[in-house]
Amino acid sequence: MAQLIKVNGETIDVTPTNNTNFTLEELQKYVGGIIQIIGTKSKKLMIINEEGKLFNLKKNNKATKLYEYGSEDMVVGDVLIIDENQIL
Repeated sequence: MAQLIKVNGETIDVTPTNNTNFTLEELQKYVGGIIQIIGTKSKKLMIINEEGKLFNLKKNNKATKLYEYGSEDMVVGDVLIIDENQIL
């Protein structure tokens, strides 16, 4: 199961429409724009808005703590945490 982590700290379990893997359109909808894929400390994939910092999206504290380089950089906007096999 994937998790949507919102900037307010709320975590919501989500499932791909086809119950297997997310389409590009679904990923873009969850993060509100063009996607970028980064790693987490637990080796899952984090889907973020590639232009989030350019658009001055709010810092996502919860996601930043999970980000593999969270001590050196921050994550902004809503993010989706997925397993590698949930993306085409």
